[in-house]
Amino acid sequence: MARIGMNAGMELRVEQQMLLQPRMLQSIQVLQMPTWELDGWLFEQAEGNEALLVEAAPPDLSPRGTREDSEAHDEMLRNQPAPGRSLHGMVAEQLATAGLEGGVEEWVRFLVDCLDPRGFLSADDGELLALAQEAGLEGGEAQLARGLAALQGLEPRGVGARGAIEALLLQLDPADPDYGSLCRLLEEFVEELAKNHMPQVARAMGLELADLERLLALLAELDPAPVATLAGECAPAIVPDVLVERSPEGWEVSVPRSRLPAVSVDPEVRSLARDQRQDSAVRRYLRGRLDQARWIVEAVAQRRATLLRVARAVFVHQRPFLEEGPGHLTPLTMGQIADELSLHVSTISRAVAGKYAQTPWGVLPLRRLFQSAAGGESARDDVRRRVRALFEAEDKGRPLSDDELVGLLAQEGVKVARRTVAKYRAELGIPSSYRRRRFSE
Repeated sequence: MARIGMNAGMELRVEQQMLLQPRMLQSIQVLQMPTWELDGWLFEQAEGNEALLVEAAPPDLSPRGTREDSEAHDEMLRNQPAPGRSLHGMVAEQLATAGLEGGVEEWVRFLVDCLDPRGFLSADDGELLALAQEAGLEGGEAQLARGLAALQGLEPRGVGARGAIEALLLQLDPADPDYGSLCRLLEEFVEELAKNHMPQVARAMGLELADLERLLALLAELDPAPVATLAGECAPAIVPDVLVERSPEGWEVSVPRSRLPAVSVDPEVRSLARDQRQDSAVRRYLRGRLDQARWIVEAVAQRRATLLRVARAVFVHQRPFLEEGPGHLTPLTMGQIADELSLHVSTISRAVAGKYAQTPWGVLPLRRLFQSAAGGESARDDVRRRVRALFEAEDKGRPLSDDELVGLLAQEGVKVARRTVAKYRAELGIPSSYRRRRFSE
């Protein structure tokens, strides 16, 4: 056991580390990590702690659909690209020389933690403000705006966008003579361009077709998901933490152990720590290492148990989504789940942060399953529900266009941009009017 050297300096460092990472902080840290990040963190901890064993876990052999389904899913995960350079690290490098003041840097770091794997902010401002308040950040909407502006000014350009279109807009240069035209193409004519209605778009913008083609060539040089190709490498693969599958009894929600490496305490180190023949300083050092290893093992187990409790509670409410699809999310808040499970709302927030669920409707962030409840819902959710209702009530022989829906909403006193209607329609899983008309024939 030559690897277990001992001196006063090493003992002091171990004691300092234990002070900086108490048991509670360890549990919080592990709970809020997404799977891909926790995987790497566990192996890093094992490299620095001889009492911690981290190894690939055996496959989850509990019945979860057919063997073919499991093998196909595992093969999909194996074929995903390896994680690339850390976005957190890249942001930290830029913040070191950015000279931000007034707590803006703290807000930027908070917003980076809220990004999804594409580098987008999928949470709305209301949810971000609630999470920021829980995290102890001050400044409210004004500081959020400053933090978001600072984040969106960092590289890669497009990070912190609300979606692919905004990511492209952030990559445009306001000093470019074509800036106004490029913005208008992205904001007003994406659907028409997708249908290859080039002459109509050129006519609407007062351009020659050749000029439009030149502008489209400029847009083709931009990246709608810039974080995915961060530093020329691949972004972390999305590894679902939660599986939701139909079973004879209904819907089964699980958190497979095989998504993470297996962690345990090394029995050899435990034995040495109890061996009276060892020097007392060595035994004291090993006991400190064992305590740290146990904390990590317990934190990983607690993470799985908490995530499973939260996920099961969420999908009890979101059964209409499981049965009917993305357009049928039930109003739900983190506070509601926190009350049901007798947990703090910050625990719910950390449990779902960066976590994904594999559902019959695809892999999606757990955070997306929370919608503001009736009576306290945001204007955004009101508009989404009204958009769905208007589309459902349309004449199936003559489906509403996005422009027509904008007009109907305006008659109700709701002013919303056409691109916003298109965004909500896509989120609700409703095809364009062109496709709905074709399907109705």
